[in-house]
Amino acid sequence: MEAEYMKIDTHQHYWRYQEAEFPWISAAMPLLQRDCMPVDCAAARHAAGVDAVVAVQARTHAAETDFLLQLADQHPEVVGVVGWADLAAPQLHDSLAQWCQHPAFKGLRHILQDEPDAAAWANHPAVRQGMHAVQQRGLVYDVLVFAHQLPNVVDFCVRFDAHWLVLDHVGKPGLRGSPHSGPWRNHLQALADLPHVVCKLSGLVTETAWGSGTRLSPDDTQHILDCFDQALDAFGPTRLMFGSDWPVCQLAAPYAEVHSLAERWARSRLSNNEQDAFWSGNAIRCYGLQIS
Repeated sequence: MEAEYMKIDTHQHYWRYQEAEFPWISAAMPLLQRDCMPVDCAAARHAAGVDAVVAVQARTHAAETDFLLQLADQHPEVVGVVGWADLAAPQLHDSLAQWCQHPAFKGLRHILQDEPDAAAWANHPAVRQGMHAVQQRGLVYDVLVFAHQLPNVVDFCVRFDAHWLVLDHVGKPGLRGSPHSGPWRNHLQALADLPHVVCKLSGLVTETAWGSGTRLSPDDTQHILDCFDQALDAFGPTRLMFGSDWPVCQLAAPYAEVHSLAERWARSRLSNNEQDAFWSGNAIRCYGLQIS
């Protein structure tokens, strides 16, 4: 008899679509040019046996964190919120104080992958000061970069070791037409050597050549599984978390396929206790989630 685990999807996005607020949603992504709310994923989430969700920012917008916290009030499955704030803003301390009154507020993220100079952003004195404030409050910071930007954030992650940092999407290795590269593996290991960095096995389906269809090819599937294996080798089973990256994942694969891929991998690689950690325990510990 197979063990049953509480499952937490640590990476979902929600929005009411307005083109000006989502410059990263291109004309090639009509599937995302609409409202995407918790109810729209509910059936697929239930079918996969996923019990709870962490909502992660998708807009670089002052209203984003409040919007996600309101959704958490309305949808009990949203047990955590990773919002957005300008780390360099003088009112950051006041904003953090307000948001920390909400039990679902767990951290922040910036779409660092879209910065023209990721190193300059990470090394800006005001950003550093803001990060200290974030970590002093015991808040998580999600790090979102492409593989070629990983060297630009290693020092950032070394410097901010007072609380958890989370690497989104396994550092986004390039899977379009060719497997992940040696430099990505080396930089992934450099981050994994930092005991306060956790890795999400998420977002890899859209690093494939998804424009060619909405199902993963056998090669794409194998490349993703190989990336999962290398993340396991680097971080170990106590610093990996499941995330779907819904609704963005739908550009390449439906929710059921994303979950099934992670489930197949976990069953073949992890012990029962390690699977329990992967599906929920690591997320509860890292984000400080309150599960009723």
